[in-house]
Amino acid sequence: MSLIAGTLRTLRVNREVSPYGWFLGDDEDGGAEVLLPYGESVGEKHEIGAEIEVFLFHDDKERLTATLRKPYLVAGEMARVEVADFNPRFGYFLEIGIGRQLLLPLKELPEGRRDVWPQTGDEVHIVMKHDKEGRMLARLAKLDDFEPYVFRAPSSWNNEWKEGWVTDVFKDGVFTLVDGGVLGYGSLGYIHHSAMIHPLRIGQKFKARVTQVRDDGRVSLSVRAAKETGREEDADRLLAFLKERPGGAMPYSDETSAEDVQRRFGLSKSAFKRALGKLMKDGLVTQKGAWTHLVNKNEESDRAE
Repeated sequence: MSLIAGTLRTLRVNREVSPYGWFLGDDEDGGAEVLLPYGESVGEKHEIGAEIEVFLFHDDKERLTATLRKPYLVAGEMARVEVADFNPRFGYFLEIGIGRQLLLPLKELPEGRRDVWPQTGDEVHIVMKHDKEGRMLARLAKLDDFEPYVFRAPSSWNNEWKEGWVTDVFKDGVFTLVDGGVLGYGSLGYIHHSAMIHPLRIGQKFKARVTQVRDDGRVSLSVRAAKETGREEDADRLLAFLKERPGGAMPYSDETSAEDVQRRFGLSKSAFKRALGKLMKDGLVTQKGAWTHLVNKNEESDRAE
């Protein structure tokens, strides 16, 4: 068995060389050794001949090195890890619990979609793999990677609000992992773009309402409230928008295309029309062709007199 980065190995302490640390090996590795630096021994001392479990990684000089720190995942495993930093040339650096970070290369992110890339502090689901030189790298987890961990969502989740993380982004929506709480790792879900208020990015944590528990145990989600509550909230947003517009008017109405409504307000056409309908019913706005105007209360009072 060869010494491979990203793996946990139980190795024998062969010798100590000051000021570096302990050299570890195994009869199965053909005499190959790896250094456990003093700084990676987390304060522990080791007797010659003792066997210890270590994690193997490449240091900043590309040398295979051992540490007693326990990683959040090993090669081939999936985990949710925090984004620590971003380098526009290389990609994202992720915390994996050993004091050194794992690279998620730029090629793993949707090309030309910077708006959906993670931000520092987000938590991404990744699988640890190797590059051609045997160094540890991360790739974004795919649906198949989740299957051993997730459970079928119970029907009791219908219409409940749940927290989760965006795992991948597609043209018409985002795949998610819904937090399972005490039930376990979580359940897979999907949010269509029409059910969003604004675009969601990979690794972003969100709160959403379960709109459907599907036959396959996955869930459909919406970040919007149910229709009645949602109509109130959407109407308030449109009213606030109008109040900030010059002359209290906007070039959007029932005649506006669904694409323009989604682009400007993050609403479906039906939700937009419901909100406008409420504002008109309450006497707060009026429509003139392709425009919507705030009702001038002074004019209303004059006409009443």
